[in-house]
Amino acid sequence: MSAPLKNIARELYRLSQEVDRLESLLKTASPDEKERIEDQLRKARAEKDRIRKILDGHKEPPPYRKPR
Repeated sequence: MSAPLKNIARELYRLSQEVDRLESLLKTASPDEKERIEDQLRKARAEKDRIRKILDGHKEPPPYRKPR
């Protein structure tokens, strides 16, 4: 695995941990905090999905290189 790919995977792991942490926090949050945490969770999930797509794009060879 190349260095940039490792960094992307590491970032995906970090974001997964952050999403898990925010989900746990949301379960025990007061009504006042819920809106703020939900907003952070929405942003973290979107970033995680974006990084996942980048990583998945790196793993697949371009279509013109696939054997027939």
